[in-house]
Amino acid sequence: MPGMVVFGRRWGIASDDLVFPGFVELFFRVLWWIGTMILFTYHKGHFDCNGRGVLHTFLVGQLVVLALIILSLCAIIYVSAQGTITNPGPRRSMPVLVYLRAVLYLPELAWACMGAVWVSDDSRGCDPATVGSVIAAVVASWFILLFTALGVLFVFDPLGNPRPQPAAAEPLGVRHMESSEGTQFLSTARSLAVKVWESRLRLLCCCLPQDENQRAAFSSIAQLFTGFFSDTDLVPSDIAAGLALLHQEHDKMERSRDPDMVVPHSPSSPGEDLETELEKAAHCMQFAAAAYGWPLYIYSNLLTGPCKLSRDCCGSRGAEYEIVGGDHLGCHFSSILQSTGLQYRDFIHVSFHNQIYEIPFYVALDHKREAVLVAVRGTLSLKDVLTDLSAECENLPIEGVSGACYAHKGICQAAGYIYKKLVNDGILNQAFSIAPEYKLVITGHSLGAGTASVLAVLLRNSFPTLQCYSFSPPGGLLSKALADYSKDFVVSVVLGKDLVPRLSIPNMEDLKRRILKIVSNCNKPKYRILLQGCWYELFGGDPDDFPTEMDNRREEELSQPLLGEESLLVRHSSSYHSLASDDSPAHAATHLPLFLPGRVLHITEDGPSRRSCFSTVRYRADWSNEMNFRSILISPRMLTDHMPDVLLRALNSLTCERPYSLCPSHTSGLSGVCLHKLE
Repeated sequence: MPGMVVFGRRWGIASDDLVFPGFVELFFRVLWWIGTMILFTYHKGHFDCNGRGVLHTFLVGQLVVLALIILSLCAIIYVSAQGTITNPGPRRSMPVLVYLRAVLYLPELAWACMGAVWVSDDSRGCDPATVGSVIAAVVASWFILLFTALGVLFVFDPLGNPRPQPAAAEPLGVRHMESSEGTQFLSTARSLAVKVWESRLRLLCCCLPQDENQRAAFSSIAQLFTGFFSDTDLVPSDIAAGLALLHQEHDKMERSRDPDMVVPHSPSSPGEDLETELEKAAHCMQFAAAAYGWPLYIYSNLLTGPCKLSRDCCGSRGAEYEIVGGDHLGCHFSSILQSTGLQYRDFIHVSFHNQIYEIPFYVALDHKREAVLVAVRGTLSLKDVLTDLSAECENLPIEGVSGACYAHKGICQAAGYIYKKLVNDGILNQAFSIAPEYKLVITGHSLGAGTASVLAVLLRNSFPTLQCYSFSPPGGLLSKALADYSKDFVVSVVLGKDLVPRLSIPNMEDLKRRILKIVSNCNKPKYRILLQGCWYELFGGDPDDFPTEMDNRREEELSQPLLGEESLLVRHSSSYHSLASDDSPAHAATHLPLFLPGRVLHITEDGPSRRSCFSTVRYRADWSNEMNFRSILISPRMLTDHMPDVLLRALNSLTCERPYSLCPSHTSGLSGVCLHKLE
């Protein structure tokens, strides 16, 4: 940080990012040089074959070019390792070294062509080992040139074109926003950034059919990404270093905290039975996990799953249940039957249709709990990811709810799609005509949990007794008024440090602010931060004692936007003005706040945070508050805690009142009530 400026443009790589790639190339170049020297010395410079003069020139030139490349790589590695992330001064000579290294590609290309010509025309009668060595050198040269070209494409920044610099009288990074010139510049830059992000999304989703929903999603996501990334000059490695620092800082704070205060929770309301809710949640989680179909079933049953499904996948049962798209072989439905233990006749409607804002779900009769159960699938496709990323707010007026009513746009659209299917197509009427005394229960995991919660809000007035169990729902889901309204009928279950329930635009802005704060104050070079961070993630140990407080000089500097001279957008950002103090008035929310739905049941592990693979783990469950999830926690388990099979095992462990092994075999089905009791 900032991105390196060479060849007249800013690139998506910083001047301190060349330590590791430079060292890897240096290692192979040294081996290459040693091999060439051994070959040249073995023949003592005299070759008894055709084209001996060309071969002699090739090897001598190869030794000289490799020596120059090795020297340039040593200089690049040394200079790149100097300074810190926000102090690139000691690396100011890096562009010159990059130019020098780029120039050396020309003789390398010429010598690769010379070697190829010699092998094809003049290598007759030469030692086969010598010919093989030259061929290997030529192939290696072409591979390095190819990977270099791919690397250039990878770090190419479409938004890094040169731009007019601020006038000398203006402070760097600050432009008068009221001037028409500044306004026009920012408007043009934002439009360009939106177009670039839309192009990236179209390229990523080139396999998806083009429709109106896709274009609307691309536009919404592009504007979101433009607003989030445009006010920083971070490169990907800066973010990785910041995440490593934040993880260690959080672990230090957690270790020094009073054990009784590790998991803050609010007392449950009168009449709430925690044990009963856990049993209901464990039961509903089976159906939420089953909605993922055969991928999760196979993953959770690696030994027996393929054999069980292979008997049913190709069967034809079209007359027994209704399938709507996406399950031609019947594998999804067969896995649902295996996971839930229900019969064919228990299913009212099964839909595997999947588009942007349209996600799979099924409706079944749960005779054990006397419920009409609606289970919504979580994220399992690229189309679901686009639904997740459509994170703008959308109005969601609900009769009887006072206050601002709005919710996550993509999830609102998905809930509206299922609502129309259930109500307009008469699916719920059909279910309740079969079992009129049953109650309505809605469940889902991840994206399915958010959709289930919004769907429950939409159906609440028509079905006053409905209940919703939302597993690992997205954090940026409902406005405060709707979140409070949903507490009467929605229970959200969150495991450990799961990232998704803490994921919202304000939380991401807060994470960006914390990354900027900690990397700006760290006095160690980036390569050391990344090395120590990788060691800590893999092998544990004590968190490194990185600085966490800024002196006055740094605070004064950070009161201005942290924007490099070549960054695209130069504008005021609340993220930077809040660095001096977390309570700064400038630290105001730029996005509408969104919260978890309903009452929050938080499941955490008892005992140390790191365990061996075969050790046992005990869980505890407490009623928590949605405000406890207003910050993203960096941890290796932030993704694994979100997995539906992990959450299901935790719930089963709590309801069975037995510790559960962290490394179970995957031979147990999702539908089991108790999995692997440990005697």
